[in-house]
Formats: sequence, C-alpha cells, structure tokens
Amino acid sequence: MGYPTLDGPYGYKPVNLIGGQVFAGSTREYAVAYNYGTSIFFGDPVVITNGFVNIATLPINTTNTTVGVFMGCSYTDPVTKQKRFSQYYPANTLAGDIKAIICDDPDAVFRIAVVTAAGVTTIGSASQLTVGVNLAGSSTTGNAATGNSTLGVVGAAATTANAGFRVLSLVPDTQVATQATYVSGSGSTSVVVSGLTVGQVLPIGTDIYQLVAATGQLQFTGASLTAATTVTTTGSTTLTVTNSPANSVTGPTLALIQTPEVLAKINFNVHRYNIA
Repeated sequence: MGYPTLDGPYGYKPVNLIGGQVFAGSTREYAVAYNYGTSIFFGDPVVITNGFVNIATLPINTTNTTVGVFMGCSYTDPVTKQKRFSQYYPANTLAGDIKAIICDDPDAVFRIAVVTAAGVTTIGSASQLTVGVNLAGSSTTGNAATGNSTLGVVGAAATTANAGFRVLSLVPDTQVATQATYVSGSGSTSVVVSGLTVGQVLPIGTDIYQLVAATGQLQFTGASLTAATTVTTTGSTTLTVTNSPANSVTGPTLALIQTPEVLAKINFNVHRYNIA
C-alpha cells in the first residue's frame, strides 16, 4: 500500500482493542504442520484444525469462522538449515518447527482497506451509512512478492447479519474529497452535479456532503452512491444514490467523499473464541 494513497488492500491489520483496553500488540504462536500445502500471508485470517494453523475459508463469516489473523512465522529453512523469520508462510515448507504468529484477541480492532467486490483488489469506498453495521470480507490470494495479504472488506456488499466484520468507524487519513457544484436532485434517488474531472471514477459508497454557508461546515446529506460513476464531462453528471437519513441536497457547493479504509472488528459469532 502506498500511504496516504492506497494502491491495493493489505489484509487485516490490528491497531487497537475495543472498549478502551490497553493494546500491547500481543500475539500467540501456533504450530503449522510439516509440508502444509497452502501459503498464508501477513494479514490473512486463520483457523486451528487438528491442532495446526490452516488458512481460513474465505470470505470469513458465521459459517467460515476464524481464530485470528496471521502476522508472520518462523521455521528452520530446509535448504540453509538456519532459522528463518518470514512475512508469510510459503506452501509446502519442509520444516517440522514452523510457528505461526497469530493476533488472536477477539477484541482486536483492525484497519482494513475497502474493495469493490469480493474477488478483486480494486479500492472502493465505505459510506458513513456502514458505520455500526456489518460488511463482508473479500476472498483474494496474497502476494508472494511482498508476503502480504490482499484481503479487504467489500464496501458495496449487503450488510447482512452473517457478515464477518462490524464497522466501528471510517478512517479519515486516506479519505479523498472532490468538490462539485450542485445542479439538481433531492438526493432520494439521484443527484446531478457539475465541475468534476473527466475520467474520474466515483465508486459505490462515495458520500455526498454539502457546505453550509452559515457555518462553513460540511454536512452529510445522507446521500451515498449506489452505482459507480465514471465522469465523462465537466458538465452535468448524474449520480445514483440512496438517502438515509433524508437530508435534502441543496448545495450549492458539494464535497464527494470516498473512504478507502475502515476500522472494524471480527464479529462476535465469527471469532472462534466466542463460539461454544
């Protein structure tokens, strides 16, 4: 990932604990079986099967549960016979002392990139409307060149009860704001704007804010894009939106805000420490 601009998802990165608890970055070591046949990347969710770490079935949810997130491993290199510390576990490693480092705290809060669909790494947007509800995880394979996961959460996914992650907040650090001029539309189904840059892509989940002249503050209108839009003109562009709560869009100055990252927690009935 290139900061503060994201060029792709990076897996599930623990940054805090819920409830004001002290976060010391604590992890636990679990064994990986000799010659285990699937690579596990930094930031991938894992499970414990027959006493050994396995990569979790993706996307994680109330059916595909997890015990935590992989944070690297160590093992005796079968070629050099030296102890090796690795960002990821390479499939079919012929070592009998493989130890995976797992962030297994069920209260961990993760920083997660938002993608446009489960099977892609294209950066998308989470709406303010997703805070407090569930988003689904994605299902891509990690990158052997970096050793990092390429997983994220799907901003456009249905917020269903069995989804793997509860969104706690949006991450403001990497938000992208685009100024636009209001043309027409209340925000209940569509808003017409002008003044955008040709070629710009506005993903699902881009929120519409308006500048309140009296205070100089931005107000969330409740309107959020439900269809991706590629801008083809500096003139009028129609944005398909949903509106909740129903604050009427009046402009005249709008800010279209894309949020590529969220803070989220693995849901209670998805983390295996919270399942009987």
